[in-house]
Amino acid sequence: MATAAFEEIVEDFEFMEDWEDRYRHVIDLGKAMEPLDEALKVPATKVDGCASQVWLHATVEGGGFRFDGDSDAMIVRGLIAVLRCLYNGLPVAEVAAVDARAELERLGLNEHLSSQRSNGLRAMIERIRETAMAQA
Repeated sequence: MATAAFEEIVEDFEFMEDWEDRYRHVIDLGKAMEPLDEALKVPATKVDGCASQVWLHATVEGGGFRFDGDSDAMIVRGLIAVLRCLYNGLPVAEVAAVDARAELERLGLNEHLSSQRSNGLRAMIERIRETAMAQA
């Protein structure tokens, strides 16, 4: 069910033996992402439940789901980039069917994130799912 972009991340992670290399890769993915327009950093796009500040803005283009996001924490920005690879481009009706937890387990993220980061990641996934279902 994962997109080709997400499968590419999975393949990259398979070549990295050390968690610190994977952690740096996630941060690099976040650094490569375009920043979210300041005008979109409003209470309606802010994700509650995250230790850091997080904003997610979703659109539907030609039936395909797309979201952009930003955070004031580099690792969280990287997690947003990973989630974008997981969800962006899917038909909006398929977003809710993605088992994000299982897909992210393929990266080994769950055992290396603090409980606060894991809670924030769950909050982001829930926001993505809710937004997609509202636009379906």
